[in-house]
Parts: sequence; C-alpha cells; structure tokens
Amino acid sequence: MATAPKEAENAIGLEEIHAERKEPPKGQKTFTVEEAVETIGFGRFHIMLFLIMGSTGMVFFGYMVFSIVLGLLADRYGRWKILLLSFLWAAYFSLLTSFAPSYIWFVFLRAMVGGGVSGHAQGLIIKTEFLPTKYRGYMLPLSQVFWLAGSLLIIGLASVVNPTIGWRWLIRIASIPGILLILVFKFIPESARYNVSTGNTGAALATLQRIARMNGAAMPEGQLRESAKERRGRFKDLIHPKYLRTTLQIWIIWLGIAFAYYGVILASAELLERDLVCGSAAPPLQDSSDDSEESHSPCHCHLFGPAAYQTMIISTVGEIALNPVNVLSINVLGRRLSLCITMGCTALFFLLLNICTSSAGMVGFLFMLRALVSANFNTIYIYTAEVYPTTMRALGMGTSGALCRVGAMVAPFISQVLMSASFLGALCLFSSVCIICAISAVTLPIETKGRALQVGTTTPGAPIALNALRDL
Repeated sequence: MATAPKEAENAIGLEEIHAERKEPPKGQKTFTVEEAVETIGFGRFHIMLFLIMGSTGMVFFGYMVFSIVLGLLADRYGRWKILLLSFLWAAYFSLLTSFAPSYIWFVFLRAMVGGGVSGHAQGLIIKTEFLPTKYRGYMLPLSQVFWLAGSLLIIGLASVVNPTIGWRWLIRIASIPGILLILVFKFIPESARYNVSTGNTGAALATLQRIARMNGAAMPEGQLRESAKERRGRFKDLIHPKYLRTTLQIWIIWLGIAFAYYGVILASAELLERDLVCGSAAPPLQDSSDDSEESHSPCHCHLFGPAAYQTMIISTVGEIALNPVNVLSINVLGRRLSLCITMGCTALFFLLLNICTSSAGMVGFLFMLRALVSANFNTIYIYTAEVYPTTMRALGMGTSGALCRVGAMVAPFISQVLMSASFLGALCLFSSVCIICAISAVTLPIETKGRALQVGTTTPGAPIALNALRDL
C-alpha cells in the first residue's frame, strides 16, 4: 500500500510524455495524416501555399542567433505561429533599417531582420509536411524559383532606385512584399502533422478536410487516428544515439555548403574586380573625380555601374541553371548520392578557377559554381526537412540553419583575405571542404527518397509499411 502514491506519481509523470489515446470503436476504419495527405494529393492548396511562401531571404548573424530558438519554439508551439511572428518581425525591422541614423544602428537593425528571417524556414517545413511523398522531390526544389525571382527583382530595383532616390528607399520598397504577405496569412493552416503530434486531432482533421475540398479530392474513409504524445523540441533528441550520426553529418554539410555558397559569391566579386584572368593582373582603376571627404572614409561605398548589375544578374540566373537536373537527380538517384555528386563537382570547379582563361571562361566557371552550390542547398534543405520526425523537425532545421550562418560568416575571410595572400591556397581550401561534405553526404545513414515523414523520435527510419501510425 505504501508504494501506491509513488506509482500514482510515476503515472502522472509519464502521462506528459505518453498520454493515453482514445481508441476508436472496434471495427471502425481509421486513417493517419500521412494517408490523408497521400489520398488528397496535390492541388490548388499546395500551389497557393508555395506562392505565399516563396519570398524569403537571409541575414547572417541574426539568422544564426535566432534560428535555433525559433526552431525550438516551432516544435513546441506550432509552425504557423512562429512563421507569422517571423514575417511581422522581419517586416518591422526592415522598415526601421531604412531610418537608421548611423552605421552601428544599421548593422544592429539588419541583424534583427535576420532574426525574423530565420523563422521563414518554417514555411519549408509546412510545405514538406503537407506534400504527398511522391511530390516532395519535385515541388520543394521549385522554391528556388522564388529565390531567383526575388534576387533578380532586388537587383533590378537597386539599379534604378540606388542612383536616384537612394538605398533607404530601396529597403522601404523591398519591404512591401513581406508586408503584403502578412495579409494572406489566414490562408496558411497549422501543420496537420504538428496538430496530431500534440493531440489536437480535431484541428488536424478540419485542415485536411479543407485541403481536400480545395483540391477537389476525397478524404480517406474512417476516423483520423491519434498518436502517442511525445515531448517536442528537445536538444537531446538531436544527439540521441539513433540520430547522433545523422545530426553531426548534417551539421558538417550545412556549414560546408554555406561556406562554399557565400565563398563563390564573394570570390566572384573579388575575381571580377581584380580581373584575375589569363595575362591580366592589373588592379582596378580608381575614380579620381570623387575626392570628397566621404570618399576617404573606410566605410565609403562606390555605386555600381550598369556593367556590375549585368554581371550580378548573369551570376544570379546561374543559381537555377541546374534546377531541372537537380530535381531529376534527387528523385532518381536519391538525396544522398545526388548531394555527393554536386558537392564533388563543386570541389572540381573551385580548382578550375585557377586555370589560365579568358574573362568569358572565368564567368563560365563562376556561373557553373553558382549553379552547383545552389543545387547543394536545394538538396540539403529537402533532406533535413525529411529526415527528422515531426517532434524535432523544426529544431533540426533551426540548428542546421545556425551552423549554416557560421559557414557564411567565415567565407568572407577566406574569399577576401586569404585569396589575396594565396589564390590557389584559398581555392584548395574551398575544394577540400566540398570534398568532406561529399563524403558526409554519401555516408548519411538514412535515405529519405520515397520515405514517409516520421512522427516521433521512437521510430526513426522505421519501414513505411511497419505501422501506419509511424508514418504521420
């Protein structure tokens, strides 16, 4: 009898982790969110979701700091809330940036913008959790189209606005799309998988029925099955023995891809500015006509000319050049092998930059590098969203995003400092990092191609047909 209170206490403590779920009447059909998503299929809902979620960007430091925090909160309190908060946050501080009274204030406010932008990753997670398995490998890479459109738009705006009314108005105008998107946020539902993982099956069912009506599809027969509740958004789950190797290798890949991506962008500017092509090592000409006091400031910036904007447009278009090939590769070869191949090619093209060539040849190499590093990002984004279960998917993406910013912040030193000291040494370093990432990619323990999204940490990598409940 003395042990009864202790047993009751233990039962209460365990209830938080594994709450009892109501069993449907015997003989009644049931279905999971996974089965509902697959049955409803792809339609207008997914097209609208992609259109709304297609305009997000990145700012390094703020992104790194807040990425983990917002990922943790998204796993605990929902993707939709954090996504809305991040849009409001980014739009607010972006507008404030245009009124920055000093450079220090400008840097601080841009960091705060990055904090808000870090929550935009929840958009990718929501898309991943709503897409049927066979469509994920095709639709998720198309998010790159929105990135390209946004990049080209801001370059075009900058070429017109900067020389006329200045950078402050450029920021204000660029903030308008983010503000307008907030007005359509009511369309975006909370993830049905997240609602089921928290026991809110009523909200999950209502969302699935709404999507089915929009897509003109039928729901599966029966009752939506509940799942055992688990604690969500815990760091220790990322380094649990079942996920430790996957997490460490993903972190290495994210850091390396960001290092290569921003290294290419910054190295492109460095190479084109210095005209480091065969038979030409002349330093860039200085404009002697600008002899104002501001021009002698170490923070003074020279306005880009038409040729500079043209070069930026060409290199930016390169980011989507391999998108069709990348889509085909990840769906045929799988995520791991596809990433390994593109990372290996990235390493090769970094070394090719040392070849004595013409200006056209150099631009061609840089164009291919931009295409390859963009394909790398595409694949690792998809893999990270697919490999982790619902209870830690946002946190997994958040920690990966933080490591990504570390790589992005290291890249300028290598591109603009080490490259000045040893051009070949810098290229070899970039290439070596890419090779390490390629090895990490091909040795990842889980292939997510055709794999249903997992619901909890208790069933990582479980076969799809083992138990429908595990495929939520």
